[in-house]
Amino acid sequence: MKLQVFLKIALAGFIGLSVAHPGEQHEEIDERALIQKRAFQEHVTRSLEKCARQLEASGVYKRTEARRRDTIESLRRSKPAGARLTARDPETVLNTSHLVTNSSINASTADDVLFTNNGTCVLNPEGETGPFYVLGEYVRTDLRESEVGVNITLEAQFIDVDTCEPLTNMWWDVWNCNATGVYSGVVENGNGNAKDTANFNRTFLRGIQQADSDGVVRFDTLFPGHYSGRATHHHIVAHIGDDITVLANGTITGGSVAHIGQLFYDQDLITEVESTYPYSTNTITITENADDRVFLAETENTTSDPVINYVLLGDSVEDGLFGWVTIAIDTSASYDPKYSFVLTSSGGVEESGGTDMK
Repeated sequence: MKLQVFLKIALAGFIGLSVAHPGEQHEEIDERALIQKRAFQEHVTRSLEKCARQLEASGVYKRTEARRRDTIESLRRSKPAGARLTARDPETVLNTSHLVTNSSINASTADDVLFTNNGTCVLNPEGETGPFYVLGEYVRTDLRESEVGVNITLEAQFIDVDTCEPLTNMWWDVWNCNATGVYSGVVENGNGNAKDTANFNRTFLRGIQQADSDGVVRFDTLFPGHYSGRATHHHIVAHIGDDITVLANGTITGGSVAHIGQLFYDQDLITEVESTYPYSTNTITITENADDRVFLAETENTTSDPVINYVLLGDSVEDGLFGWVTIAIDTSASYDPKYSFVLTSSGGVEESGGTDMK
């Protein structure tokens, strides 16, 4: 069962992606990119056949199962008693329409299969940073600062697709907009109040962390809000290198970028979250996954499923969520992501750089 789930679960590609804030530019999907995508998926699929057995034999699966179960129970215990009485379990979540579906998974699927392998993503060799990448995120676990919204503990496990070993020299860079669709660190039309220059120095919902001995990174963050033209999503960048060091100001230097991409949520979950405060104060029309060009590029005519698995920690989304995904990375890939803003020791500044691909 474990091998079947690992091999058949979604291949999440992040290539030819678009953006939709006013004035943003996007890269068109070209034939070169499509050929590269197909070649990469063929290589990775062959590699995963080997990895499935190796990861099970090495005990990575068992440790992942135990860790995720313990995390969920710990998070639930931290909630008021009333919030835990009717908490949904993983089987219930699995039977929602959040796109992590498979003929070998059903309501009776054992926890070890669900927690260990569900949502394995294979990252294609090119993605998009988006216009609001801030170079120089703080190394930290809790990204929420004073922002309010639906809490989510978000975990990713990173696996080297060639060696089948957990990636321990990998740093996960993640960012998303707040409950009302605004990114920190950015002053630009289409991102909240374009005259609010204080936003240059804000850092909410951005951060970076190194993977542990099992290739795991975990953040406490908030469920993203929405803005014009884009479905709800997280941005992710994978930095890799033994030479990565933490600077005195709490940011990192060194290494290379092996992946740039985005992760999504089930539409039913988004609708439920958007009905709560302060998400409900956002009057901008919601773009659903089915209408999002980035989402469609990754799910049409493919087995790709870039959607985060989740468990509710209580009877409603307001009690918080635990979300997880396992990501296989081709460490031979190397990119130079575009950025328009930099976090310095004196605060955020507007500065452009990067070329997307090396």
